[in-house]
Amino acid sequence: MPDPTISAAGLTLLGHATPIPASPEAALLERVLNPDPDATYLVRFACPEFTSLCPVTGQPDFAHLVIDYAPGNWLVESKSLKLFLASFRNHGGFHEGCTLLVGKRIVAAIEPRWLRIGGYWHPRRGIPIDVFWQTGSPPDRLWLPDQGVPPYRGRG
Repeated sequence: MPDPTISAAGLTLLGHATPIPASPEAALLERVLNPDPDATYLVRFACPEFTSLCPVTGQPDFAHLVIDYAPGNWLVESKSLKLFLASFRNHGGFHEGCTLLVGKRIVAAIEPRWLRIGGYWHPRRGIPIDVFWQTGSPPDRLWLPDQGVPPYRGRG
Protein backbone atom coordinates (compact mmCIF):
# COMPACT_ATOMS: atom_id res chain seq x y z
CA MET A 1 0.00 0.00 0.00
CA PRO A 2 1.42 3.44 -0.91
CA ASP A 3 2.47 5.78 1.87
CA PRO A 4 -0.31 8.39 2.20
CA THR A 5 2.18 11.06 3.32
CA ILE A 6 3.94 10.96 -0.07
CA SER A 7 1.97 12.90 -2.62
CA ALA A 8 2.46 12.07 -6.28
CA ALA A 9 -0.12 14.69 -7.26
CA GLY A 10 1.20 17.00 -9.90
CA LEU A 11 4.05 14.73 -11.06
CA THR A 12 4.26 14.75 -14.85
CA LEU A 13 7.33 12.62 -15.62
CA LEU A 14 6.98 9.54 -13.43
CA GLY A 15 5.14 6.51 -14.72
CA HIS A 16 5.58 6.78 -18.47
CA ALA A 17 8.18 7.15 -21.20
CA THR A 18 9.68 10.62 -21.17
CA PRO A 19 12.24 11.99 -23.63
CA ILE A 20 15.46 13.59 -22.42
CA PRO A 21 14.99 17.37 -22.34
CA ALA A 22 16.87 19.33 -25.00
CA SER A 23 18.66 21.49 -22.43
CA PRO A 24 18.99 21.99 -18.67
CA GLU A 25 16.78 25.07 -19.00
CA ALA A 26 14.01 22.95 -20.56
CA ALA A 27 14.31 20.23 -17.92
CA LEU A 28 11.75 20.02 -15.13
CA LEU A 29 12.87 19.08 -11.62
CA GLU A 30 9.92 17.64 -9.75
CA ARG A 31 9.54 17.10 -6.03
CA VAL A 32 7.59 14.92 -3.62
CA LEU A 33 6.70 15.46 0.01
CA ASN A 34 9.28 14.35 2.55
CA PRO A 35 7.64 11.56 4.60
CA ASP A 36 9.54 12.67 7.74
CA PRO A 37 10.44 16.37 7.52
CA ASP A 38 11.35 16.55 11.22
CA ALA A 39 14.11 13.94 10.88
CA THR A 40 17.67 15.02 10.16
CA TYR A 41 18.99 12.70 7.46
CA LEU A 42 21.09 12.71 4.31
CA VAL A 43 20.00 11.84 0.79
CA ARG A 44 22.74 11.04 -1.73
CA PHE A 45 22.57 10.86 -5.50
CA ALA A 46 25.66 9.68 -7.38
CA CYS A 47 25.92 10.18 -11.11
CA PRO A 48 29.17 8.51 -12.24
CA GLU A 49 28.48 9.07 -15.95
CA PHE A 50 27.59 12.77 -16.14
CA THR A 51 28.42 14.37 -19.49
CA SER A 52 28.37 17.85 -20.95
CA LEU A 53 30.12 19.64 -23.80
CA CYS A 54 33.06 22.03 -23.72
CA PRO A 55 31.59 25.41 -24.70
CA VAL A 56 34.69 26.25 -26.76
CA THR A 57 35.58 23.04 -28.58
CA GLY A 58 32.31 21.11 -28.42
CA GLN A 59 34.21 18.07 -27.14
CA PRO A 60 32.52 15.92 -24.50
CA ASP A 61 33.44 16.32 -20.84
CA PHE A 62 32.81 13.60 -18.26
CA ALA A 63 32.30 13.82 -14.52
CA HIS A 64 31.25 11.86 -11.47
CA LEU A 65 28.74 14.01 -9.59
CA VAL A 66 27.87 13.35 -5.96
CA ILE A 67 24.89 15.29 -4.62
CA ASP A 68 24.20 15.20 -0.87
CA TYR A 69 21.30 17.00 0.75
CA ALA A 70 19.41 17.19 4.00
CA PRO A 71 15.78 17.49 3.00
CA GLY A 72 13.30 19.91 4.44
CA ASN A 73 9.69 19.50 3.34
CA TRP A 74 10.55 18.14 -0.11
CA LEU A 75 12.54 15.38 -1.80
CA VAL A 76 13.85 15.43 -5.37
CA GLU A 77 11.84 13.06 -7.54
CA SER A 78 14.58 10.81 -8.91
CA LYS A 79 13.32 10.32 -12.47
CA SER A 80 13.13 14.07 -13.01
CA LEU A 81 16.67 14.38 -11.62
CA LYS A 82 17.94 11.71 -14.03
CA LEU A 83 16.34 13.51 -16.96
CA PHE A 84 17.72 16.87 -15.78
CA LEU A 85 21.24 15.46 -15.51
CA ALA A 86 20.94 13.76 -18.92
CA SER A 87 19.90 17.10 -20.47
CA PHE A 88 23.50 18.30 -20.05
CA ARG A 89 24.66 15.92 -22.82
CA ASN A 90 24.15 18.67 -25.41
CA HIS A 91 24.84 21.60 -23.08
CA GLY A 92 27.97 23.65 -23.56
CA GLY A 93 29.34 24.75 -20.21
CA PHE A 94 32.54 24.89 -18.23
CA HIS A 95 32.96 22.38 -15.40
CA GLU A 96 32.38 25.01 -12.73
CA GLY A 97 29.20 26.32 -14.36
CA CYS A 98 27.69 22.88 -14.91
CA THR A 99 28.37 21.76 -11.35
CA LEU A 100 26.91 24.91 -9.81
CA LEU A 101 23.91 24.89 -12.14
CA VAL A 102 23.00 21.39 -10.97
CA GLY A 103 23.32 22.32 -7.30
CA LYS A 104 21.46 25.62 -7.57
CA ARG A 105 18.58 24.14 -9.59
CA ILE A 106 18.06 21.46 -6.94
CA VAL A 107 18.11 24.07 -4.18
CA ALA A 108 15.55 26.17 -6.06
CA ALA A 109 13.28 23.15 -6.61
CA ILE A 110 13.22 21.63 -3.12
CA GLU A 111 14.62 24.21 -0.66
CA PRO A 112 16.64 21.66 1.33
CA ARG A 113 18.00 22.35 4.80
CA TRP A 114 21.45 21.88 3.31
CA LEU A 115 23.03 20.70 0.06
CA ARG A 116 26.51 20.01 -1.22
CA ILE A 117 27.66 18.86 -4.62
CA GLY A 118 31.00 17.45 -5.67
CA GLY A 119 31.82 17.50 -9.37
CA TYR A 120 34.78 15.20 -10.02
CA TRP A 121 35.66 15.94 -13.64
CA HIS A 122 37.82 13.62 -15.69
CA PRO A 123 41.06 15.22 -16.86
CA ARG A 124 41.74 16.91 -20.14
CA ARG A 125 45.43 17.20 -20.98
CA GLY A 126 46.22 15.62 -17.61
CA ILE A 127 44.49 18.21 -15.42
CA PRO A 128 41.33 17.16 -13.58
CA ILE A 129 39.03 19.91 -12.38
CA ASP A 130 37.04 19.10 -9.25
CA VAL A 131 34.29 21.54 -8.26
CA PHE A 132 32.67 21.67 -4.81
CA TRP A 133 29.76 23.82 -3.62
CA GLN A 134 27.47 23.81 -0.61
CA THR A 135 24.73 26.01 0.75
CA GLY A 136 26.26 26.57 4.20
CA SER A 137 27.07 24.54 7.27
CA PRO A 138 25.44 21.12 7.54
CA PRO A 139 22.73 20.67 10.17
CA ASP A 140 23.74 19.44 13.62
CA ARG A 141 23.64 15.65 14.03
CA LEU A 142 23.73 15.03 10.26
CA TRP A 143 25.81 11.98 9.41
CA LEU A 144 27.98 13.19 6.56
CA PRO A 145 29.98 10.39 4.94
CA ASP A 146 32.87 11.02 2.61
CA GLN A 147 31.74 11.37 -0.99
CA GLY A 148 33.78 8.30 -1.89
CA VAL A 149 35.51 9.61 -5.00
CA PRO A 150 39.29 9.35 -4.59
CA PRO A 151 41.62 12.16 -5.62
CA TYR A 152 42.74 11.82 -9.21
CA ARG A 153 45.26 9.02 -9.78
CA GLY A 154 44.08 7.70 -13.10
CA ARG A 155 40.44 7.86 -12.00
CA GLY A 156 38.16 5.55 -13.86
